[in-house]
Amino acid sequence: MATKAVMTDMAELSVPFDPAAWLRTVLAKISGARVAVIGDFCVDAYWHLETGGSPQISIETGLSVRSVRHQSYGLGGAGNVVANLIDLGVGQVRAIGIYGDDVWGPELMRLLRERGADVSGMVDGGKEWQTAVYAKPYGGEVEESRIDFGGFNHLSAAQGDALVEALIAAAGKCDVVVINQQFRSGLGEAGLVEKLNRVIADHRPTRFIVDSRDAAALFRGAAMKLNAAEAGKLGGDSAGDVATLRRSAMKLSDRFGQPVFITRGDRGMIVAEGNDVTEIPGIQIIDPTDPVGAGDTVVAAVAAALGSGCDSESAARLANIAASVTVRKLRTTGTAKPAEILAAGAEPDYVYAPELADDPRAAHFAEGAEIEIVRDLPDDIDIKHAIFDHDGTLSTLREGWEKIMVPMMVGSVMGAKIDDVPAETLESVTKTVREFIDKTTGIQTLSQMVGLVGLVRRSGFVPETDILDEHGYKAIFNRKLIEMVRERIAKLHRGELEPADFAIKNAHALLRRLHNRGVKLYLASGTDAADVAAEARAMGYADLFEGRIYGAVGKVDVEAKKMVIERMIQEHHLAGHEFVTFGDGPVEMRETHRRGGICVGVCSDEMRRFGFNMNKRARLIRGGAGLLVGDYSQLDQLLALLKLN
Repeated sequence: MATKAVMTDMAELSVPFDPAAWLRTVLAKISGARVAVIGDFCVDAYWHLETGGSPQISIETGLSVRSVRHQSYGLGGAGNVVANLIDLGVGQVRAIGIYGDDVWGPELMRLLRERGADVSGMVDGGKEWQTAVYAKPYGGEVEESRIDFGGFNHLSAAQGDALVEALIAAAGKCDVVVINQQFRSGLGEAGLVEKLNRVIADHRPTRFIVDSRDAAALFRGAAMKLNAAEAGKLGGDSAGDVATLRRSAMKLSDRFGQPVFITRGDRGMIVAEGNDVTEIPGIQIIDPTDPVGAGDTVVAAVAAALGSGCDSESAARLANIAASVTVRKLRTTGTAKPAEILAAGAEPDYVYAPELADDPRAAHFAEGAEIEIVRDLPDDIDIKHAIFDHDGTLSTLREGWEKIMVPMMVGSVMGAKIDDVPAETLESVTKTVREFIDKTTGIQTLSQMVGLVGLVRRSGFVPETDILDEHGYKAIFNRKLIEMVRERIAKLHRGELEPADFAIKNAHALLRRLHNRGVKLYLASGTDAADVAAEARAMGYADLFEGRIYGAVGKVDVEAKKMVIERMIQEHHLAGHEFVTFGDGPVEMRETHRRGGICVGVCSDEMRRFGFNMNKRARLIRGGAGLLVGDYSQLDQLLALLKLN
């Protein structure tokens, strides 16, 4: 009896058909929302230190001096929630908090007013209150130990009452109130929480959402925004796996009588409302990330969406996309604007089944076969078209390309300094390059080189005048790669080797079986179009594709795999169960999966040309693969699963 497949999160099956249109509708509604934020307002201070040259020594103390080359200030804590709400386009945003009579108090108020927030609810705490500040020194790109102000404040009864009065005045005029607690000595004090609970109870139908570091358990009647660790602790479940988090989310939603939103970092979110639990997949981000402020973006987006009449799932989806914008903003407390959200959310690269991807022990296989079933295939499967990636899926003519790309990219990043840097620096750059290549495998080479330009620029080893564009770096890589490929093709032409010596096991047989059955075949690669066609001819199967061979055309905005899938669906009016994609990279899996097609991930061992390469398994599952094979040696079983036998 076959083992039942692991079902991935159902959220992936309910993503709006047209995400861009859905986002435009949601964002348009937000302008009419009215939101108040009560909480611990902070200033985020960024001090960028001078790291070059010999340090200055203080004459008085003999200690080295840390010189600030550049400084910037922004809203932090509850202030960053306000900033996010305003940048999202919320029409009315009220700030309710406390500031001190010190050098930072006027700066906090200036930042709030500059944003356009209503500050009538801000309370002057006088000289006894330290304005909260998170001071963040940076040595280059590395954040050093933070210096915090305001951690020892004590909220007096009079100050607490002033905050509650300001909240009462605002709550009746707002659709949503966000309660943001950062410090134990502020909104986290039990006596004040109880007063806030009475305000929550007295102001229906105003919605309240709490983001509390220390006092979440004390609140009643409010929606909750929690991270996975907080949810596990609050729900009494120590394990952090997705099944446990789902249970915790349901229990907490029942306990608070309101929706619960659980953030999971790069694994997305879980939202529960009563017994309805939805998993929102994480979004793959290739660029470097900075998580500072992402939680504030989430709670702001949730509040804005709820305040404009959206349901909880839509609020979570919006928040998930908005946070993916914020984390791309380095060394700043970021926000997400509508245009940025639309750009990121029109076709997000969702990450599917991350727990299964990271745990091979959870794999389930078809009966009597080494074919892993990630998700059950549709009952009405009726495949008429099949798309194939080339390198690593059918052909190994380019096997070893990573061994060329890694040193080429490392050399490009380090430039002339490659022989002078410490070994640990070279090791760190190499690790970064390998991670980048792993994330981008399958996209066209030119797009990878766009990413390389960014790596070179961010690393700072190469002078700006010496940095090439993507075409320049691609030329360097291609020159080295094509030498290897041409020599292999020459051996085929001379009869020294045969196409089978460069083919994944049974690749030719699979193509012939599909072609003979009337399935239309397409070849789509990130390699240049002319090279793909030439290599397919050398391998002896170009004729089976009947001219449907596509590759890169030298334009970053033209992705062959995406183009082929879209054209095929439109021209033949296909439903998802009518086409299948075979590939060893996440790009073709993701493009097919988001359009509902069948995804066969090929975990090929390109050295042996048969067997299962575990290194490819995780990225293919995360990309949306439904079936996994190492090769096509079990061709009959594979075709039977696809109902093509």
